[in-house]
Amino acid sequence: MRVSRREFVAGSVGGCWLLASRAAALESAKEVTWLAEIQTPPEKLPEGATKLSELLVDSKGQRITTKDAWQPRREELRKWWLDFLGPPPARRAAPPKLEIVSEDRPEGLIRQLVRYEVEPGLMTEAYLVKPAKAAGKVPGIVALHSTVDHSIRQPAGVEGAPEKAFGLQFARRGCVVFCSRNYLWPETGRIAAQEEAEKFLKRAPKTKGMMKMLFDSQVATDILAAQPEVDPARLGAVGHSLGAKESLYLAAFDERIKATVSSEGGIGTKFSNWNAPWYLGPAIDEPSFTHEHHELLALAAPRPFLLVGGQSADGDQGWSFVAAALPVYELYGKPARLGQYNHRQGHAVPPEAMKRIEEWLLTYL
Repeated sequence: MRVSRREFVAGSVGGCWLLASRAAALESAKEVTWLAEIQTPPEKLPEGATKLSELLVDSKGQRITTKDAWQPRREELRKWWLDFLGPPPARRAAPPKLEIVSEDRPEGLIRQLVRYEVEPGLMTEAYLVKPAKAAGKVPGIVALHSTVDHSIRQPAGVEGAPEKAFGLQFARRGCVVFCSRNYLWPETGRIAAQEEAEKFLKRAPKTKGMMKMLFDSQVATDILAAQPEVDPARLGAVGHSLGAKESLYLAAFDERIKATVSSEGGIGTKFSNWNAPWYLGPAIDEPSFTHEHHELLALAAPRPFLLVGGQSADGDQGWSFVAAALPVYELYGKPARLGQYNHRQGHAVPPEAMKRIEEWLLTYL
């Protein structure tokens, strides 16, 4: 059978369109293979598991069954938490300019220590880690450090446990990573939590320390999104311990964050030291405080959120938080990209956990 040039071109274009459509469909259906596993409850819930309020009930006591009906309830929860946290310490404007303090080049990467103005007149530091050669726009990740003296040197892979070098690991996988310093570190190598918290609360008495952390991580997100190699529609967040707390709040209140991993931060307000003055303060111990962090998980919906536990700060005791937020995620459609992975190896990031953290963010960004 002979085919004319016009028929051949038309068929080729149609075939290419069909292949592209199929590719797009496959891309939109891309999931981690272990999603069902992390949405399966533990065999036995711990005694005294946290009792959580119902999320899908409106102000009139009516059951919420649609995404549209959820929006007023979502805004109500969002406003409550932002009012509780207090006003931001400053107004965010254009991303601050970066001053490069030093630079080195681990194999295939560029790692820069940068200094910038996080608030007017207040300087801080971060590491920017990126591939030496990026092919087009790539995902960007905010990597938040845990409570170690060397702070940002940990995620940047300069010092400390290699398994917590999220910035270095994700840059090796082709991402641009911004590793910002928490405000409790007056300098990169020294933590002064009580002193810095008191100093902050004195100048911002109506603001919780957690709002300062949220503000700083949003400034870090501003900087990351402005990097020329970064696709601002593909931003993620990851943190362990202290950094996990920050990643939870960043995911809840900044919709630019499209996928998140929170490792061993203590999802419940009673699971770790959330009542410290540099976090939420003693108000959360009062009987009148009736809110919990399943509400923040719900605010993050439908953006993918992975809770990682080691049966220390997080673990089986956190399942009720995931279970409470899953119905909200399902309002947006299935599969719901929320779950908990419990590696049961304590307050750590073992290799199998790091593998899943990488796969989660690289799949959903």
